[in-house]
Order: sequence, then C-alpha cells, then structure tokens
Amino acid sequence: MNKPPKTPSAAADYEMTTVRTFAAPRELVFKAWADPALLAKWWGPGGFSTTMKKWDPRAGGEILLYMNAPNGAVYPMSGKFVEVKEPETVVFESAALDPEGKPIFEVLNSITFADVGGKTKLTLHAKVLRMRPEARQYLNGQKVGWSQSLDRLEALVTAIP
Repeated sequence: MNKPPKTPSAAADYEMTTVRTFAAPRELVFKAWADPALLAKWWGPGGFSTTMKKWDPRAGGEILLYMNAPNGAVYPMSGKFVEVKEPETVVFESAALDPEGKPIFEVLNSITFADVGGKTKLTLHAKVLRMRPEARQYLNGQKVGWSQSLDRLEALVTAIP
C-alpha cells in the first residue's frame, strides 16, 4: 500500500542541503557572505532588495536585516553568528520575525566554501530549529528562496573581475 507524501509539520521536517559550484575564487564567494555591502546586493529571492542593519560576521556577532518584497512587504530577520572561519565556513542562527519582533521560525545555517580548481563549491545546510504553526507558509518556499538567492550570488561573484 502506497503512503501519501508526508506533509511537513515539525521543525525537523524543514531541513535542506544545497550544493552549488561558482566560477569564482573561494575568497570572493566568502567575501560576498561576509561583507554587508556585497551581501545586500544578492540576499533574498528574485525581485527582493535587502536593507542591512547589522551583519557582524564573527562568533557572537549580531544579524539584523530587512528583506523588501516587490509588493512592499517587509520581512525582518535577526540572528547571530555561531562560527566564521575565513574563507571556509560561515555558521549562523537566523529568525524570521513577526510584526512584534518575535520569531516565527529559527534556522541554523551552515555554509562551507571549498576551492575546486579556482572555482568555489558552496554547500549550504539549513536546519529549522524552532517554528510556530504559521511558519509553514514561509518554510514551504525555503528551497526556492535559497535557490533564487544563490542565483543572485552567482551573478554577482561572476561579474566581479
């Protein structure tokens, strides 16, 4: 008997790994994650812009940014860095915030950067740690959102000489 596909319902159900190879040096791809001015150019799904308030890439460093949707909606995100090892690893916890500034869901994001013959193999692992029931609507688009963000990152790092 075939079982119907599982509908995600708990934080553990929202875990993903994405691997991409960029035609850019590892140091540059890492810098695009560490430098808030560069990060603001690619962070968020297609059509979004990002307003950086805090992006302090060091263990314990704070994160606060606003993703601005094309329709005018604003999606705040806060967090803190857990580990930063240049140019190999960035690990941070992030929380999507509701209008009162309370977390809707919290994610542990681990990004590794490997040098592959002058190109960069980026591995992103996102694991939802905690979530409220209304988080599902956002988390169902997590893979697409990250894919679009990484497309934007790729366009940025391959355009820099």
